[in-house]
Amino acid sequence: MATAATGTVADRDYFTDHSVLLDPYDYFESARAHGPVFQMPSRDLLIVTGFREAVEVLLNAQDYSSFATTDPLAPLPFDIGGDDLTDRIEASRGKNSAFELMVTYDSTNHAAARSLLNPLFTPSRLRANEEFMRTYADELAREMVAKGGCELIDDIATPYVTLVIADLLGVPEDDREEFRKVIDSGPPAGNMDAADAPQMASPALAFMGAYFARYIQERRDNPRDDVMTEMALAKYPDGTTPALIEVVKTAMFLFAAGQDTSAKLLGNAIRYLAEHPDLQQQLRDDRTLIPGFIEEMLRMEGSTKATFRLAKRNTRIGDVEVPAGKMVVIALAAANRDPQRWDDPAAFRIGRQRIKEHLAFGRGAHTCAGAPLARAEVNVLLDRILEHTSAVTLSETHHGPKNARTIEYEASYIIRGLAELHVEFAPR
Repeated sequence: MATAATGTVADRDYFTDHSVLLDPYDYFESARAHGPVFQMPSRDLLIVTGFREAVEVLLNAQDYSSFATTDPLAPLPFDIGGDDLTDRIEASRGKNSAFELMVTYDSTNHAAARSLLNPLFTPSRLRANEEFMRTYADELAREMVAKGGCELIDDIATPYVTLVIADLLGVPEDDREEFRKVIDSGPPAGNMDAADAPQMASPALAFMGAYFARYIQERRDNPRDDVMTEMALAKYPDGTTPALIEVVKTAMFLFAAGQDTSAKLLGNAIRYLAEHPDLQQQLRDDRTLIPGFIEEMLRMEGSTKATFRLAKRNTRIGDVEVPAGKMVVIALAAANRDPQRWDDPAAFRIGRQRIKEHLAFGRGAHTCAGAPLARAEVNVLLDRILEHTSAVTLSETHHGPKNARTIEYEASYIIRGLAELHVEFAPR
């Protein structure tokens, strides 16, 4: 059975304690000491830290639902008595907007919604988008190197990934900056400072929804030769036409989620390189190492710490019994450092065998659809920054000396992302 810790780091509340925010890995290792499946002491949730066990849950769509993925602490809108909640979960769809994004769908509904993304990720579309990435990344890198430094998150990472996803989706240029401002102004996904309050639908998503509804309807009425038209006219696999709102939700979720996680991954990667000048120079000298660096960065410090599943029926994780209605926290960041799966897991090592088996993008039906785009975004921007610099360092004025850094993270129990990162660039 799952065990609960007593008098350890894992006694802290993962969802609200800011010491866990600053060092989630210490928390996860304290939980792991009690087994790969751990009963949280202060909440009726199981946390999975084992790699094998995490994969087991992520692949088991028969017994686990993504219904409450966006707000795992919210009371369920139905009675959890009995051995199988499948019918009650499906009957509750549409009653609470917080549960209605594509990421919360199950089985055929999820597959249908995900199929609407197919026009975005064709090889020709990605190649064209990568040309835009390279041009824009080069402009940003040159500009910030000329200034001698910047606040990386707001000055480079966020505008870069926002314009890349906007270019891919075909969001009109006049609307892109407004989108970025609205996304930046909202609380992070999994807001730790309001963890026990209902996680209402994001104002940013509502704002973008109105724009995307207009875009999609315009394309249905007057088709154009662009990706938005392809999405607007896409059919489900069974040949039926999706409701307008389903296309809108798919587009706006991809825009918001892709913008946030990619920007955070860029921040984490640049911080690591700034703190490890030898590795930074190794990548500068041999840019072919960047993809391997990104994979190990995803394993060690990916931008998603955890995802969530609801047990639909009585089931198990390994030898741990899981009753119907139990919420499960899948600690992706912990699974990616599981010593049962990774040799010397705390060591950063480019070239690990089977490194792409990490869980930074999930596994199974809900594997991040934008993973190829995220990899390309980070690869291109790192390449351009390294091309135009001889050194990237952290600003001691803002973050303190190397042995006493002050680093702040966004208060999220889902996302691992820096609130800000001040860097200095020495020109090539």
